[in-house]
Amino acid sequence: MRTRDEAKEVAIREKAIEMIVKEGFDGFSMQKLAKAANISPATIYLYFKNREDLLNQLYITIDEVFSDSSLRGFDPEMTFEEGLWLQWKNRFDHHVNYPNHILFMEQFRSSPLVDHKDIKITKFKAAMEQFFSNAIKRGELTELPLEIFWAIAYGPLYTLIKFHMLKKSLAGRKFSLTEAKMRDAFNLVVKALKK
Repeated sequence: MRTRDEAKEVAIREKAIEMIVKEGFDGFSMQKLAKAANISPATIYLYFKNREDLLNQLYITIDEVFSDSSLRGFDPEMTFEEGLWLQWKNRFDHHVNYPNHILFMEQFRSSPLVDHKDIKITKFKAAMEQFFSNAIKRGELTELPLEIFWAIAYGPLYTLIKFHMLKKSLAGRKFSLTEAKMRDAFNLVVKALKK
């Protein structure tokens, strides 16, 4: 019986993410992955049961990396402003360091080709729910439906990150997101969300 090689498993995962980001889920197959990774298809099955297992494992791994990055130094007991600012900085860093992970997550979440029933997100979701709840209890945050809160709290950040990643904004103007620009946007967001 062949043994598992952690480095090979990581290489398979990264090649799969790269292929899915470039080509989407529709044409993705284990055969194509094996060819692109320059390995035999049998090697992939040492690590993953089938295509669906591979996709779900990719999602779980990427979500864990995102959770760890986003929660670095974060405590749900932080004040609203302090915790949200740290979230902005951590999420910006994550996007810059893992651009293919972000693109994969966007495709995964919206793909009808992927069965999402076995995916459970706990650590990150629990921390964010507690943070949101604490800020409301302390009177630091206007009580809003979660979707509206998210759109106001993070929508501007993700728009700025997108401009930063493209290196341009509206009408093709050059753009780079500095901490000062991020802080200016953040201050407006906090002003909109505070009681």
